Amino acid sequence: MIINIEKNLVDLTAETADEKVKLETLWNLIIDCAGTNNKKLVPVGEYAPHKNKPASFLIEGLEISPKPAYPQIRVEQDSKCYCQICNKLIDIKKGDTIPPCCGKLMELMD
Repeated sequence: MIINIEKNLVDLTAETADEKVKLETLWNLIIDCAGTNNKKLVPVGEYAPHKNKPASFLIEGLEISPKPAYPQIRVEQDSKCYCQICNKLIDIKKGDTIPPCCGKLMELMD
């Protein structure tokens, strides 16, 4: 992971496929698709690199509750899905499950 700090802006750049997945997960936890309830990263404790301890942050405003169980609906052909709330549009491949977005399953486009 590359961390670049310029004034009050911090850029995180993933270097591996695993880091890209984790960074996307973090991004999706912090942002609200509608932009009305974005979360904040708040430092916890101390960062002590000489003790080999990680820098820890709390995601302020994130509710800790079990993930809702979404039905596993697989598509029979390559398709496009969209979110009716945030208008996100994604391509999914044959056999993939329809993903959730904004708290509900995305819709298949005809």
